[in-house]
Amino acid sequence: MRLVYVAGKFSAPTRAEVEVNIAAAVCVALEVARIGLMPVCPHSNTQHEEFERVQPYPFWIEGTLELLRRCDAVITVSGWEASKGACRERAEANRLGIPVFDTIEELGAWVP
Repeated sequence: MRLVYVAGKFSAPTRAEVEVNIAAAVCVALEVARIGLMPVCPHSNTQHEEFERVQPYPFWIEGTLELLRRCDAVITVSGWEASKGACRERAEANRLGIPVFDTIEELGAWVP
């Protein structure tokens, strides 16, 4: 089974805005699953606000990059360009030669 990393905004000035970012990523992750691929959605893994208290921010950034490195493809969430983290994730995927898709349709066309 192919793993697809979901890259998009997470951080925001308010918790309500973080929740909006999480919901957007989860919607994309569900679409990934609908086409038969396994979504890796770090937004879902770290959505509880307690995660921010358990480990510092750099821990989560390095951990999510490691998740990405183990994936077969990346799909971006609309607005990813406004996120330093998502930009870094896209750059890492490009560096490693992992295909990056901006739409579910592009990702679906990639599926054998």
